Amino acid sequence: MTVSPDDEDAAAEFALGTLEAAERATLAARRVREPDLDAAIRAWEERLAALAEATPPIDPPLDYLPAIEARLRATATAGDSPVVALQRRLARWRAAAIGAASLAALLAVGVVIREATRQAAPNEFVAVLQQTAETPAFVASINIDTRQLTVRPLAALPRPGKSYELWIIADKLGAPRSLGVIDASGVTRGPSLDPYDRGVVEDATYAVTVEPPGGSPNGTPSGPPVFVGKLVPIGP
Repeated sequence: MTVSPDDEDAAAEFALGTLEAAERATLAARRVREPDLDAAIRAWEERLAALAEATPPIDPPLDYLPAIEARLRATATAGDSPVVALQRRLARWRAAAIGAASLAALLAVGVVIREATRQAAPNEFVAVLQQTAETPAFVASINIDTRQLTVRPLAALPRPGKSYELWIIADKLGAPRSLGVIDASGVTRGPSLDPYDRGVVEDATYAVTVEPPGGSPNGTPSGPPVFVGKLVPIGP
């Protein structure tokens, strides 16, 4: 996996949920097209997931409010704006939070490695097939044990005189392989993915092209994909 340091930082913030809405949407769209970035985000999500289970809940003390109000009154009396004082404290808290997050990530790596051998591999996967993060067209779900493929339309519009066709794309397969025509107005139960091993199914890119009625006449895409997506696990 090769991602830039900036993208690695962005992947960590994506997993932590600290990105601005616009930045998160941009990164979500990029991960569909960039397998290395998607892998980096998934790696961070796996590292940090264990923290939620490892950290016990803590109830905040109930007697902090009177002390905070007293300090604000004292600061105002001294001639310094309470807002300014709070902003200074906020800057220090942010710096401390960044340091704590870095330490937590390092600790999570050890927890994930320890737990990895005891957790079963996920068997349910889903891929959102989209052009951008704002235009999801289909959602494909796959049970890795049965290799059963199901495709449901989200916002894809039927194209008169045309068909949508789904393809599986992976380096090991060479040319894209057709998974059949899919319906823009109802659920499509695709063929079994038995011919493909688990690694290919999990790591492949899934793409939709616009074809003549009934699908590609020669077994290859007639044009570039209009929607693409990658599988993500949705359960143990």
